[in-house]
Amino acid sequence: MLDALTAADARRWAVLTRAAFAARRAEIDALNVFPVPDGDTGTNLYLTLDAALDAVRTEHERDGILGEASLEQECGDLAHAMLLTARGNSGVILSQLVRGFAEAIAERGVETADASVMADGLARASDRARASVMHPAEGTILTVAHAAAAAGAEPVAEGLAAVAEAALDAATVALRRTTEQLPALARAGVVDAGAAGYVLMLEALARVVHQDATQVGERVEPFTEDQTLRRREDWTRSHGGAVEPVGSHGGSSTGDGDLVEGGPAYEVMFLLRDSDEERADTLRTTLDALGDSLLVVGGPELWNVHVHVDDVGAALEAGLDAGRPFRVRVTHFADQAARRERHATGVAVVACAAGPGLATVFEAAGAVVVPSGPGRRASAGQLLDAVRATGAPSVLLLPNDRDTEMAAHAAARAAEADEVEVHVVRSRTAVQGLAAMAVWEASASAARNASEMGHAAAATRHGAVAVASKEALTSAGPCAPGDVLGAVAGDVVVVGDDLETVGVEVLTRLLSSGGEIVTVVTGEGAPEGLGEAVGHRVRQAQRDLEVQVIDGGQPHYPLLLGVE
Repeated sequence: MLDALTAADARRWAVLTRAAFAARRAEIDALNVFPVPDGDTGTNLYLTLDAALDAVRTEHERDGILGEASLEQECGDLAHAMLLTARGNSGVILSQLVRGFAEAIAERGVETADASVMADGLARASDRARASVMHPAEGTILTVAHAAAAAGAEPVAEGLAAVAEAALDAATVALRRTTEQLPALARAGVVDAGAAGYVLMLEALARVVHQDATQVGERVEPFTEDQTLRRREDWTRSHGGAVEPVGSHGGSSTGDGDLVEGGPAYEVMFLLRDSDEERADTLRTTLDALGDSLLVVGGPELWNVHVHVDDVGAALEAGLDAGRPFRVRVTHFADQAARRERHATGVAVVACAAGPGLATVFEAAGAVVVPSGPGRRASAGQLLDAVRATGAPSVLLLPNDRDTEMAAHAAARAAEADEVEVHVVRSRTAVQGLAAMAVWEASASAARNASEMGHAAAATRHGAVAVASKEALTSAGPCAPGDVLGAVAGDVVVVGDDLETVGVEVLTRLLSSGGEIVTVVTGEGAPEGLGEAVGHRVRQAQRDLEVQVIDGGQPHYPLLLGVE
């Protein structure tokens, strides 16, 4: 049994955590409460850590310190790498957890981490994870991290093993309780997926401390149960038969907002020195009231601030109250000229694509394409590589997926070091990305394109058709495996048994408030002629519609639908 962790022990902890994610990522993916097989929290956790470990190994080999780095170097380099390799919201939050541990070690300046350092690391990890989410909710990984930190602080005098065991035990109990804390989890009868990943990380820590050689994942119970349906039914009866919409995992938004139609007119970005956690929290609260697309990350010596506002003066005044702002950049979205003059060929587009057909369309329109979709979402590092590959001083970045937004913003921040200006356009679906790409003008400035493309994406109402992979309660009623689900803006509105009929119903709802252009994107394995049939039926009902059908080849969704 170890009394303290060395650098080698910390490396083993990371490697064992990766092994746990690899062994159980499919199980964590299955915790997705939306009844379509595109939940990829487990996969994102695994790929985030796997890529980061590979990046650190490469860096240490280059510097000639492989296997000889200090504990502070190991943890600090891993935390930095994970910010760039983070996939999805779960990967970004995981990077902040690791950053908390790294900060505890760096502040102490120790060569080994004993019980006191580990307890401090648990607390800092919890704080960092919570601080990364502007509007945190209980019943998520944040709740479990807090429980682990509180429990780990109690037995410090008893040694490292006691701290590790207490944290793991408390996290396991808190994980079970997440089912009761969020209605979406209660309906699905599952625990929070991101929180399940953190419990595996703590299990790996306990195994390292105990020098335990048992099979990875054996100490943590299965995250799913055979009585899932019964638990859903119990929840429904206890709530008077009420059924709330099924949404995406977690219940707490960790995404960043960006350009929206009628939204704030200015983008304000600056670096901040001479601040601290308390003043940064005050800054977050102030800017949250002023605008949207808010991001305040970093510390303790340097913070990166990004927000969209109408009142630039108020935003900068808030920054002055919080510390010493520098490298201030203000962009007016409607201006033809960016802050620095760019020539016509100096603006490029990077777009994520979930299928080969979509990739072909984006490439034909002039974008550099990054493959990204459920189960293989692009990391911040991959997006940064694509931005650099354009060779342009200004880049428009289209994530085309809600769960890739945070990685896109991380890539944009990292690109600043290369003096590349990156605008993340808020395209949360493929059809919004296509609408944005349609108004891109290579001869216009980056700021002008960002404004126009953001407006085009925001003006595109979107829906989808998928086949249910499991039983669930949806806004449209119960569904069983094999049922056809129609969703509008991520919410299930119809449960049927025919792809074409459900697709027409979804489009009818999207067109209820008007529309001129309909986009139908067929997915991998969709029946031949499905897109054309759906388009023909809606055109019969509304003769003046322009309908375009694209063979997208995206997985999981036979139809993606958009109305402009």
